Amino acid sequence: MKKVLLLTLSVFFLLTTGFSQAIKVEVRETEDGYSLYRDGKPYYIKGAGGKTQIDQLIYLGGNSIRTWGVDEADEALELAAKHDLTVMLGLWVQHERHGFDYNDEAAVQKQLENFTQVVMKYKDHPNLLLWGIGNEVDLFYSNTKVWDAIQDIAAMVHRLDPNHPTSTVTAGIDSMEVQEVMRRAPDIDIYGINTYGDIGKVPDQIKRYGWEGPYIISEWGPNGHWEVPSTTWGAPVEQTSTEKAASYRMRYQDYIAANKGKCIGSYVFLWGQKQETTSTWYGLFTQEGDPTEPLDELYKAWREVDSVPNYSPSISSLTLDSRTANDNIRLKSGDSYLANVSYSDRDGDRLSIKWLIYPESSDTKAGGDFESAIQPILGTFRSRKKESAEIVAPETEGGYRLFVFIQDSGKRTAYANIPFYVEPRTKDDPPAKAIRFKKQELQLTPNP
Repeated sequence: MKKVLLLTLSVFFLLTTGFSQAIKVEVRETEDGYSLYRDGKPYYIKGAGGKTQIDQLIYLGGNSIRTWGVDEADEALELAAKHDLTVMLGLWVQHERHGFDYNDEAAVQKQLENFTQVVMKYKDHPNLLLWGIGNEVDLFYSNTKVWDAIQDIAAMVHRLDPNHPTSTVTAGIDSMEVQEVMRRAPDIDIYGINTYGDIGKVPDQIKRYGWEGPYIISEWGPNGHWEVPSTTWGAPVEQTSTEKAASYRMRYQDYIAANKGKCIGSYVFLWGQKQETTSTWYGLFTQEGDPTEPLDELYKAWREVDSVPNYSPSISSLTLDSRTANDNIRLKSGDSYLANVSYSDRDGDRLSIKWLIYPESSDTKAGGDFESAIQPILGTFRSRKKESAEIVAPETEGGYRLFVFIQDSGKRTAYANIPFYVEPRTKDDPPAKAIRFKKQELQLTPNP
C-alpha cells in the first residue's frame, strides 16, 4: 500500500511541477579526502546564502545559493534554472527555542510528513544540489531528540531521493553535537557549520571531534556581533567594510579553500541585506541593493584572480570627537561634535559620501531571528562635508551610531559606523555649545 501511495505521489508531482530529470549529485572519496560530484564531474561549492542579486553572484564567480525553508524553494529553483546555478534547499526543522516540543510525537510525525511532500515535489529538479535538513537546531536547546527527528528526515530523503546528499547545519561546532549527529543521525552525509570569527578553529576541531566525512561552511562572513568588543553600555563594535574585506580574504584562503580535502565548499552570508544588530553587519549589499567592499575579495577568491576590474572605495579611519569606536564615546545632549573619515579609491573614481545617525537597535535577537528595521534620526547634522561632519548630539538619552557610506560611480560602497552614548543635560551643565571651525580645520584630511 505504501509503495502504491509513493508511486501515486511521484506521478502527481511530476505532472504538477514539470521536473523530469534529476542531475545526480554525490559525495565521492578521493585521494585527499572527499569531493562533491555533479553529473559525474567535480563540483566545488562557491555559494551564497540568499537569493537576491543573482547577476552579481554570477559576475563574481559564484555557482550556488542556499535557502533555509521551503517557502523560498520555488523562487530559488526558478532563479537557479534560469542562471545555471544550484540550490542547497533548506528544510526548516522546528526549533525548541521557538516552542517546538520534540516529546510531542504527533507534531514530530506531522513535520516529517510535511517534509516528505516537499522532497517528493522537488527531488527531481535539475538544479537541486543537496538538502539542508535543519539550521542551528542546537541553538539554546536541551532536548536531544531533535537529532532523532533529523535522522528520520534524512532517512526519508535517502529512501525517496537517491540523487542528492543530505546535510544538517549547527551553530558553530562542538564535540557533543558532532557525536550526536554521528550516533543518532547516520543518514547525514555532509556536516554543515555556521561559523564567523571562529572559522579558523574548524579544520582542527572537526577532525578532533571525530567527523570523518565531508563538511561545508554553510554560513561565514565577518566577526559575529557576539564575538567583538562592546562599549560599556553594551553596543558591539562593528568592523568597517575594509576590515571585513581583509577578513573575508584571509578566511576563504586559509580556512575554506585550503581544506578542500574535507571542506567541499561554502556559502557566504548574507547575500542581500537585513537588520541584524545593525543594517550593515552581515549583508553584502546595502539597503538600496548596492555592492559593498568585501565583494571585491569574493571576486578574487571565486575566480582565482589577483585583482578586480574596478575596486570599491576603502576606509582607513572614522573618528567622532577625535575618538574611535573602541573609546566608549559619551556625548552631551545638544552639544556639537566633529566626525572625520579618511578614505581612498585606488581607481581614482569620483566618490560620494553620505552621513547618517541611527539609534542603537532595541530589537536585537539571537540566531538570525527577524529584527525590526530602524530609521535614521533627522536634524542631527549642522554640516556634512566629504571628510567631516558636524553633528548635534540628539536630545534623547541613549545609544546611537554614526554611519558613513562612501560610493563610487558604480555604486560600490565602503562603510563604517561608530557607536556613541548621549547623556542628558543637567541644570549644572553650561548651555549647549556649537563648534566654530576655522577653514583649515575642515581640511585636516586630504581629499584623495
